[in-house]
Amino acid sequence: MYTPKFNQVTDRNVLIEAMRAYSFAILFGPQLQATHLPLMVKEEGEQVVLLGHFARANPHWTELSGREALVVFPGPHSYVSPSNYAEALSVPTWNYIAIHAYGTLDLVEDESGKSDLVEALIQVHEPTYLDKWHGMSAVYRRYMLAGIMGFHIPVTRLEGKFKISQNRAEVERHNVHAAHAAGSSDQQELARWMERLIPQV
Repeated sequence: MYTPKFNQVTDRNVLIEAMRAYSFAILFGPQLQATHLPLMVKEEGEQVVLLGHFARANPHWTELSGREALVVFPGPHSYVSPSNYAEALSVPTWNYIAIHAYGTLDLVEDESGKSDLVEALIQVHEPTYLDKWHGMSAVYRRYMLAGIMGFHIPVTRLEGKFKISQNRAEVERHNVHAAHAAGSSDQQELARWMERLIPQV
């Protein structure tokens, strides 16, 4: 990912927080194949691990098993008007957050492992549904688990790009921040990241 130095974010805690916040990711590899799916981000000591599952009918998992994958976590994004800049000869741009994670994909094929993945995903997004899931017949749950293929990806490299007007003059950053803060939900998210990561925004 092309990332000018002033847009680079390397703080592991910030990257993990953003990956969890924007966890509907895009999984690429080994060629021009892509799958959109929700992921969980787990910390095992110093190791970051991504967890998820494919639909078994999706052939992508057969091609990625045991191979390096690129996982893209797209965050909020927004148009930036040149009216926010002091220089009349300015052009529009786009602010955005993106995180790239790399690692080898290992399959989780056993029923118990897949059940753990499904329950962990439910716990993140709708913990009250767990009781209903547990109340379903074992036959039905086995049938549903047979329709997915789980995986985990131990992350070997993380790249974070937070393009949030870091390279602009202070007054221009202030103008962009004000425009974002008064805008859409994506813009408001960008404004909050500006407040956290840029001194004197």
